[in-house]
Amino acid sequence: MSDIIHLLPDSVANQIAAGEVIQRPASVLKELVENSIDAGADTIHILIKNAGRTLIQITDNGKGMSETDARLAFERHATSKITDIADIYALQSLGFRGEALASIAAVAQVELRTRRSEDELGTLIEIAGSKVIRQEYVQCDVGTTMLVKNLFFNVPARRRFLKSDNVERIHLLNEFYRVALVHPQILFSFYDEDEELFHLPPSNLKIRIENIFGKSTKKRWEQQLLPVETSTPLAKIEGFIGRPEFALKSPYQYFFVNGRFMRHPYFHKAILMAYSQMIKAEESPNYFIYFQVDPATIDVNVHPTKTEIKFENEQAIWAILHAAIRETLGKYNVIPSINFNQEGAIDIPVIQPCDKIVPPQPSFNPSFNPFEASVYKRSSLDWEELYKGFEKNRPTTDSTLQWEQKVHPEDTDSGIALEKNQSLDTRENTSFLQLKNQYILTGIKSGLLLIHQRRAHIRILYEKFLQQLKHQKGASQQLLFPEFLEFSPEEALYFETLKKDLSNVGFIFRETKKNYYEITGIPGELDSININEFLVDLIEKFKLGQSITSEDVHHKLALSLAEASAIKAGQKLTGEEMSDLVNRLFICENPSLTPENEKILIILPLEEIENRF
Repeated sequence: MSDIIHLLPDSVANQIAAGEVIQRPASVLKELVENSIDAGADTIHILIKNAGRTLIQITDNGKGMSETDARLAFERHATSKITDIADIYALQSLGFRGEALASIAAVAQVELRTRRSEDELGTLIEIAGSKVIRQEYVQCDVGTTMLVKNLFFNVPARRRFLKSDNVERIHLLNEFYRVALVHPQILFSFYDEDEELFHLPPSNLKIRIENIFGKSTKKRWEQQLLPVETSTPLAKIEGFIGRPEFALKSPYQYFFVNGRFMRHPYFHKAILMAYSQMIKAEESPNYFIYFQVDPATIDVNVHPTKTEIKFENEQAIWAILHAAIRETLGKYNVIPSINFNQEGAIDIPVIQPCDKIVPPQPSFNPSFNPFEASVYKRSSLDWEELYKGFEKNRPTTDSTLQWEQKVHPEDTDSGIALEKNQSLDTRENTSFLQLKNQYILTGIKSGLLLIHQRRAHIRILYEKFLQQLKHQKGASQQLLFPEFLEFSPEEALYFETLKKDLSNVGFIFRETKKNYYEITGIPGELDSININEFLVDLIEKFKLGQSITSEDVHHKLALSLAEASAIKAGQKLTGEEMSDLVNRLFICENPSLTPENEKILIILPLEEIENRF
């Protein structure tokens, strides 16, 4: 029997490695930019086309490579960073395993141009699918230019699993942010289809944050950033945190350790606990935290993408981070302090030894007689006049309400379902009562029905907007004065995904210039809200979910529109308004629950009412 174990060809082994290292175009961008930084570049230009599918080009002014190094760089585990196992635990650079270029060359067509300052000519290498197509001398600038074309051209299954262009652009931008935020001393430029999205000159960290994220009208970074700085033998921690009032549902949160981006849920919890009782439960603060620790106390090689890092002293650093955040919040008067009100306090004079003390002199009326009679006459009241018209002002409606069986037993506290075609009341006039301007009460055959008016209105509007999205027929109301909105590049990508559906429900807008929009029409139900804040909040919800399927877009968009335009808690309703709201509720497909499965109505059985008496 012949042997069956054999070594894989290099091309196959590289493609297997690429499956771990190169997941999408953003992975290529990350690896190449990190190589440029390790090469000492202070200027890096990035160009992408077709969301990175067609081209990712990185140009830097680093030290470049010799002809031999350029060829050897595409071999697996070829690196200049380590020579023995001890070097892994003392790393200060970014890339070190020597897998990135080999993995990229295995699944793309790569062109490399590089030259050192001491060389007269540079080196050109072309590789496709791990095979060297061409290598020759060329004239080029000092530094390195890497072109990655037609990613996954030889792995069509991987290419088909890439998401839409907008989703891939969002991932590219996220990787760009992670690199640009940790190297504010480097000039970065980012071009998408020959259009410049970012030009980030060298600056300090705070200005770099504002230059990247400051385009959104809601963020106001110059007002919210608070500096954090502490130094201990275990770790040096510095960076910025956001004020509690600027917390978001999908905030910008970044951890960096020794110049490397990382995810760390344990440290994230330390920050959330520092903000305890200062932000809403569903919101979270912005933060940009930078750790400097001894490389020997961390392990960056626990994940292929090097975003999960293991710390040797996690619990101690957790406590240091938590204390540093609390100190910053207290230093800038963000944490509420006890404020004793001095208004109305007794003024106690300071007595000097030489002062003459004068006893107080009381004043009184010597002719006052407390036994003189005092006669009080109460004005007469006409009780019939007081209650005149009381019964006439009670809200009533002239119609009875019928609905089909749509309320399930599990949807009510009582466990009693409404019978099919059951009316609210057998009388000619059905009465409604509003409790605390939040709940609608009315009688039914089986007892008392309580309806949460805001949740009922949300269900009604949600199904209405869903139908408009389905049939692309939304009524629009023209604005007297247009609204203007500016998006960051990342927000603009989400907005592009939502533009068609927003038009279907009644929004009218046009792009005046890149990422600037003029809004001239809105759905009629939104006439009383701030349109700018609504659209920014809508994009925040989609950023939080990271899901851009058609069904998910329709659900989130309809729900956001319904919540924004529904009546508020505490709004007083007339009898006709309550009747209309209840009638429209029971036309809905599911009148019992909101789109987020919150209870809309409760039935209080007649038996329970009788038992209480």
